[in-house]
Order: sequence, then structure tokens, then C-alpha cells
Amino acid sequence: MKNLPPLNGLRAFEAAGRHLTFQAAAQELDVTQGAVAQQVRALEAQLGVQLFDRHSKGLTFTAAGRGYHAQVQAAFATLREATETLLPEADKVLISVTPTFASKWLIPNLPDFSERHPDIDLRIVATEKVSSFHADGIDLAVRQGNPPFGASLDAHLLFKQEIIAVAAPELVNKISPDMDALASLPRIHDAHSLWPKFLGNAPSKHDALHGLQLSQTALAIDAAISGQGVALASRFLLRKEIEAGNLVQVVPEVMTGDSDFYLLVRRDTRKRPAVAAVIEWMTQASAPHGQHPRPT
Repeated sequence: MKNLPPLNGLRAFEAAGRHLTFQAAAQELDVTQGAVAQQVRALEAQLGVQLFDRHSKGLTFTAAGRGYHAQVQAAFATLREATETLLPEADKVLISVTPTFASKWLIPNLPDFSERHPDIDLRIVATEKVSSFHADGIDLAVRQGNPPFGASLDAHLLFKQEIIAVAAPELVNKISPDMDALASLPRIHDAHSLWPKFLGNAPSKHDALHGLQLSQTALAIDAAISGQGVALASRFLLRKEIEAGNLVQVVPEVMTGDSDFYLLVRRDTRKRPAVAAVIEWMTQASAPHGQHPRPT
């Protein structure tokens, strides 16, 4: 045992090797970048082996470092599995999503999940902050972006990004469904600032940023439902409100986004029965026009 390196040094090395930057490893471990770099240097000094080549844009493994990282990563995975066996929480799954995704898609669909999996405690972390799988104990996360997301993560496409303009029916029932009419209506904005791109060459483009300003898409959707203007949002977030007649699509135009919505899962936890059940449910529920068959 006396020949084993310090655990903190191994943790810093394992995290830095996954991210290939000290900064990202520091964010995951909730320490300073300097602390991670120092712990890795101390580990290298104790081993008498250089594990990383340092560059201005990040890190690359040395030949020795790559092989050592694979074994250290496997050792930490074994420790996690042993702990989960000792203190099993197979019925608890922690998922990280944005507040908008939580309120406009996940929570409205939860009754179906609860009916199918009453033994699984699905815990939701709704935050605009990007949660860390390791530091925050996240099992699953919904992220908007483009693959690859990381060597240790599997990605499942949930929704293509399709932006549409919606408003309360009473706001638009007397106008023609075209871009000229849309440009004359009051607009509701969120933090994504999509109106200039959506309007394109339509009239009043120079006024594209005027209107009610809100910090979250969910708030913009709620404002549109209350008749305060036209909001832009992903089609899948609006489906239930449109089906209920609370919103209508103002124009047929659809703007394809630069990134789509993915469900991410750590490869070392994807086979846990509860995690696998959540993945299966979310991918089926997000399929085009997807409705689960009712359980028998």
C-alpha cells in the first residue's frame, strides 16, 4: 500500500485525462485549475514518469500516460461499482435538464413514466448550469449541441431543433399567415435572440429585437399563451399547448437550429436497469409523433 500514489493525484489525473484540460478537470472536481495541475505534477514526480505533454490549448497523453490512464480509469470504475453494490440505489436516477425542458416537456410527460415505472425515483435537476456527471452525481443529462460530447458519454438524439412562431389564437385570428403579417405583431424574446434570423428579409427586420424580453424560453411560451405576443420555440416544447388550443403556429415557416437535443449517459452507468429504463422511455416518447402504447 505504501507504494500507491495519493488518491487526490489519481483523481486529478483521471479527470484531466478525460477532459484533456486542467480547467475542465478543475470544474468537475470543484477545485482550482492550479490545484489540479499541481496534483498531476506531484503524481508524475512520484512515479518518475511524464504523463501529459502540456500545450497552450490543452493536454495530450504521453505513451506511458495513455496506458496508465486506461488502467486508473478502470480502477475508479471498479470502485464505483463496488460502492453501488454495497449501497445500491438502482431505483434512483438523477437527470439534469434546463428549466424549460423540465416544465414544457419532461414534467408534462412524467405521469406516463410513473405509471410504467413506479419503482424508479426519477430526480430532476433543472438548471441552466451545465451539471457535471461526476462531481454532481448526474446519471443522465439533456444537452443541446452536436456530437461528440465526450469519450465517456453515449448520446441519444431526442429532438431535432425546429423553431416555429406561436401565439394565442385570439392574437392572430384576423391576420394572414405570412411573414409580412408576422413582422407587424408584438414579439416575445428569450435569451436565445432568434428573432432577427427568423424574420430574415421580412419587413421591420430592424425592429427584430424590440418587444418583451424574458430570460427563459418557458417564460416566453407562457407570455405567448397569455396573449402578450409571438414567441419562438422548439416545436417539441409547444406540442401539448398547440394540441390543447392554447397556441397556434402563426406562419408555416420553420427555422432549423444549429444544434439538436440529445440525451447523454455515462458509459459506466448506462446498463443499470433503472438508467436503461429511463433512456428507453425518453427515446420512445421523443420519437416523431411518438406515443407509448398503453401498458397492459
